[in-house]
Amino acid sequence: MPHLALFLAAALVLAITPGPGMFYVVARTWAGGRADGLASSLGTMLGGFVHVMACVVGVSALVMASATAFSVLKFCGGLYLLWLGIQTWWSASQQDLAMPKMTQTGGWQAFRQGAVVEATNPKTAAFFLAFIPQFIVPASGHVALQFLMLGAASVLLNTAADVVAVAGASRLHARFQHRPSLFRRLRQGSGLLMASLGVGLLAARRG
Repeated sequence: MPHLALFLAAALVLAITPGPGMFYVVARTWAGGRADGLASSLGTMLGGFVHVMACVVGVSALVMASATAFSVLKFCGGLYLLWLGIQTWWSASQQDLAMPKMTQTGGWQAFRQGAVVEATNPKTAAFFLAFIPQFIVPASGHVALQFLMLGAASVLLNTAADVVAVAGASRLHARFQHRPSLFRRLRQGSGLLMASLGVGLLAARRG
């Protein structure tokens, strides 16, 4: 099916292009190591599936049509990211340089935070609503099922790209772990990155 091949090619290009989701899991990896990064990737995957299901039932379309609903979701997600970033930066700043320690949040907490960050990002809903319908073939019927399958493929490709990014980020993390000053700066940078993503989400406008 030509349209399916075109969709997968386009979705793959978009998945490997660095974006807020990839930057977020990289920041989590720098803050807490590979385990936190992988857990965050799985969390953002769940958040992505939430948006896909919401699109299927029409909730995302309603959110994008409502200025109030969009604003509520945007501020919840943006403030949450901003809080995580400030918390990470503060923790790194208070760290004893003589004994650098990896401050893992725990697999479940990292997973949950990743899910919340992605599920409360209205730009993800806007992306799915704008991108996927272009590849749906109404004549084939089962439009909702087509949307679900294409959305799931897109989410899985994004997650695979995030996992690769986590692997690369963890290598840098391991190199800097035994260099206290660089390690602290790396973690402070990850906090600033998460906070900047939150500010960017707060500044987002409906398309």
